[in-house]
Amino acid sequence: MRAMDLAATILTLGRVRLEPFEERHREGLSAIAAAEPELFRHMPFPVERLGYGAWFDLLRADQAAGRSIPHAVFADDRIVGQSCYLNIRPRDAGVEIGSTWYVRAAQATFVNPSCKLLLIGSAFAQGAERVELKTDALNERSRGAMLKMGATFEGIHRRHMRRADGSLRDTAWFSVIREEWPAVKAGLEARLP
Repeated sequence: MRAMDLAATILTLGRVRLEPFEERHREGLSAIAAAEPELFRHMPFPVERLGYGAWFDLLRADQAAGRSIPHAVFADDRIVGQSCYLNIRPRDAGVEIGSTWYVRAAQATFVNPSCKLLLIGSAFAQGAERVELKTDALNERSRGAMLKMGATFEGIHRRHMRRADGSLRDTAWFSVIREEWPAVKAGLEARLP
């Protein structure tokens, strides 16, 4: 049995760089959140009510406890969003990629395929057997992106978690397992400029 041991490292591919969260990322991410609050419509954390800083603090606490590895996403050396390793399960060789958002100008560009290549590829290189992705079942854009990248739809978990407004959400689950990664990788690479 191969052990999964995810390390917090800077990941780069072409014009995209992912940096594990540090305090210096707070200001840039907070500025984006203040300018584009609609980005968080489907996020379970109440960014609009509590502010992005509270979410950043929560992610940093999870990072310090080894439960997650949040990344600030840069494109052409400008901060454009975040994406995280969540629910890290070394014993089961599984990890989730989530809490992902990008500024509107970076959506439907090279940014997401680059990030997924970096994060999924790094997870498998460090011993993962399964990478999970999930989203609010109502988030058609995110669900479409997961299917487009080649992730396998695994179904809907009904009333799985609370939304920021307190209502219960159904969650759409997707995954990529190690044997599927070469085909998913090729598809993602084909989408890069």
